[in-house]
Amino acid sequence: MTIAIEVDDLHKTFKGRREVRALDGVSFAVQEGTVFGLLGPNGSGKTTAVRVLTTILRADSGSAKVLGYDVQKKAALVRTLIGLAGQYAAVDENLTGRENLQMVGNLNHLPRAVVTDRAVELLAQFNLSDAADRPLKTYSGGMRRRLDLAAALVARPTVLFLDEPTTGLDPQSRNDLWEVIERLVGGGTTVLLTTQYLEEADRLASTLAVIDRGKVIAEGTPASMKADLGATVLEVGLASIDDAARTGSILDALGPHAALVNGTVVEVTVDDGPQAAMAALRALDAEGIAPQAFNLREPSLDDVFLSLTGHRTEDESPEDPDGGLSPRQKRKQKRVQTLEGALPVATGELA
Repeated sequence: MTIAIEVDDLHKTFKGRREVRALDGVSFAVQEGTVFGLLGPNGSGKTTAVRVLTTILRADSGSAKVLGYDVQKKAALVRTLIGLAGQYAAVDENLTGRENLQMVGNLNHLPRAVVTDRAVELLAQFNLSDAADRPLKTYSGGMRRRLDLAAALVARPTVLFLDEPTTGLDPQSRNDLWEVIERLVGGGTTVLLTTQYLEEADRLASTLAVIDRGKVIAEGTPASMKADLGATVLEVGLASIDDAARTGSILDALGPHAALVNGTVVEVTVDDGPQAAMAALRALDAEGIAPQAFNLREPSLDDVFLSLTGHRTEDESPEDPDGGLSPRQKRKQKRVQTLEGALPVATGELA
């Protein structure tokens, strides 16, 4: 299959009062017409990678190509081929939904008739027709997020970048957006999706990379990653952290897989679930430890992430968004965030 996005050994460091190495040799490739998931916690480097690929930031070293074009050497051309729904909305709350989409079309220099028809089409596609002529300030969070994604699609981009598109949405709105993404990919669009939600990556991504502290630490299909982890996960809930620590040591001794202690919960991957469960219960009973919960289940992407990093995605403390930058650098960072919101309509060079 054709490679739509190619990333090779990207490095990016933000210098300031505290140096932040956001990308530390990131490499991956995305096949055309698929969803590629970039999975990691806050501060892992996901958004920085998207900003480099969408020409908002320049990497310190390494290379990145979209549809065969270098994102630094052919930045203006790349921006005509891509769409971005970032963490910072590209829509104006003082305009109506229809006016927002028409504004995006006009800024992309689309013919007036095309702009009008495209706005009607996208409003219908995203179930916003009834609210088309209402000011955006009256929209719910889910409606605003759908309109933001619609704005990124006005110019019919071949490659779409979605940077945590469902963060903050309720379950129903999240599911609605997932269905929209699936329809887009069914129509041939290539999607790079960053997310902290394991369920989201499992449902949407045909291939994913796990990124942590600026490095890709694993890559493959969701199924292969779960298969590599093991057949079954034994999950034991304890009454105290001390009991959990003791249980971790006991379960470590029962098999080849290391137990992971997370607060008062201990998890270990086992190859023979029922037999391992009986052995675990006998060993805990011998030590006078009474589990509060005891469960055998199939592994999930959350288990994969925990196994790879030693923590869950939500356990990572959000990194200082300013990265320890000076006041001048903070102002520059604010301009980058503004450009990120404007990208779907930008056609000139972002210096």
